[in-house]
Amino acid sequence: MSEGADLKLVRVALAEDLAGYGDITSRLTIPAEQTGNAAIIARQDLVVCGLDLAKLVMRAVDPEVTFTAVASDGMQAKDRDTLAVIEGSARSILTAERTMLNLLGHLSGVATQSRRFARAVAGTGAMVVDTRKTTPGLRVWEKKAVVLGGCRNHRFGLFDMILIKNNHLTAAGGVRAAMEKVKQAGAAYMKVEVEVENEADLREAIACGADIIMLDNQDVASLKKMVETARSIKRDVVLEASGGVTLESVRAIAETGVDLISSSALTMGAPPVDVSLRLAMGV
Repeated sequence: MSEGADLKLVRVALAEDLAGYGDITSRLTIPAEQTGNAAIIARQDLVVCGLDLAKLVMRAVDPEVTFTAVASDGMQAKDRDTLAVIEGSARSILTAERTMLNLLGHLSGVATQSRRFARAVAGTGAMVVDTRKTTPGLRVWEKKAVVLGGCRNHRFGLFDMILIKNNHLTAAGGVRAAMEKVKQAGAAYMKVEVEVENEADLREAIACGADIIMLDNQDVASLKKMVETARSIKRDVVLEASGGVTLESVRAIAETGVDLISSSALTMGAPPVDVSLRLAMGV
């Protein structure tokens, strides 16, 4: 995301908190000339993501305040590690505090969740990828967090890949009809993925030349069987497992032989991590 887009995001986030009135509590309780030193601290082990956004929040509130990152995005931080130090107006620091921590805690939570999934499938040859189930306005940052954690991105949106899902199949009249419409459109430069839920559609999708087959909502036994069937027809077809993937189930899914495992648990299911800000008064 460009800095201009990031700044727009930051301004929207700050507007929710300030609503044109500002930080009433800090204005009434802290002298305008009071300075302070603050530290953003990890309260658990986590993978860092979002420091640049936090810095941009601080700059948007008060460009005179100094924000210095001590950690870096993608770093594995330990409980009680200092992630950043901030110096300047105490009022400004406290005005920016919650928005900085909200963004940093959420995005680091996504990166930390992604690290858990990446470790769970290590050595299987499968890759865990994200989905389009993201927080509106934060997709680029959440997908960055996924990669920092060690997983991979699926498509970014509806614009960069053809993914024929069950509702498309219903509307188009089935796998073959949908694939024929895509071929007639001449979109040969784009990857085509087809979602299937049974062996008949699997065979038809491969026969029609789909680049990727999404095996949706299958249990482990069914996945194994469908992988074996697909490999017997076309050994190098890319197979993706999707639907109901959890941290507890992902290893068994990976061991079925699929290439990709997509899960919204990387983003929508990621718990925020605990980060806090400690302020000390300047002289």
